[in-house]
Amino acid sequence: MRCSDENYYVVKFRNNPQHLRVLVNEMLASRLAERAGLPVPVTEVIEVDSWLIAHSPELNIQLAHNSVPCEPGLQFGSRYVVNPLEGQVFDYLPMEMLCRVRNLETFAGMLVLDKWTGNANGRQAAFWRKSRERKYTASFIDQGYCFNAGEWSFPDSPLRGIFSRNDVYSGIRGWESFEPWLWRIENMEEELIWSLAGEIPSEWYAHDWDALHKLVSTLIARRAIVRQLIIALKLSSRRPFPNWMEDA
Repeated sequence: MRCSDENYYVVKFRNNPQHLRVLVNEMLASRLAERAGLPVPVTEVIEVDSWLIAHSPELNIQLAHNSVPCEPGLQFGSRYVVNPLEGQVFDYLPMEMLCRVRNLETFAGMLVLDKWTGNANGRQAAFWRKSRERKYTASFIDQGYCFNAGEWSFPDSPLRGIFSRNDVYSGIRGWESFEPWLWRIENMEEELIWSLAGEIPSEWYAHDWDALHKLVSTLIARRAIVRQLIIALKLSSRRPFPNWMEDA
């Protein structure tokens, strides 16, 4: 959707078929990633009124056997990583083209974020470039399954929250490869985390203040176990870090 600021957004509505809380997950995890210095889209609260929905037949959600109109009100918006009129976006690049991604090292940082937030899905990324640019930039999208989607729990598993191909982790040599993002997340101020949670519209979590409080409190405590979760992945059958130096 093109919004009043003239930018284009991917908009996720409150009555999406995943869960109401995924709007919270999208905004909170994205803004935490942003504060950690990771490349994620700009996020906004988007107001979509009933008039627009009534006069836009395409504003409906396709289900298995029917469709339902999008619900009016405050929705989650993720700004396009590049204006569609100014560049291209791809959700896949062949292995031989990964050398043309200018910020490939940030996959290590996003892995830290995904382990911290308990992302229950595979890591998704968009590779974009402006017209006439040769190199791509990776931007990390779709944080809806952080905090285990609508469950708001953390059933940690080594293979959750990682990108589908090990190639993006080939540059990891040891703990230094996860910096500065690991330090920023482990030392992120509690007041900042609470502040970001406080910016989320309460209707996105059905005004369940206790559930949000529990989520944020758990998230703050989990800063201390991020390294353990990365080690569990390192030792898994996936072996995602083939160039990790044991003495590092």
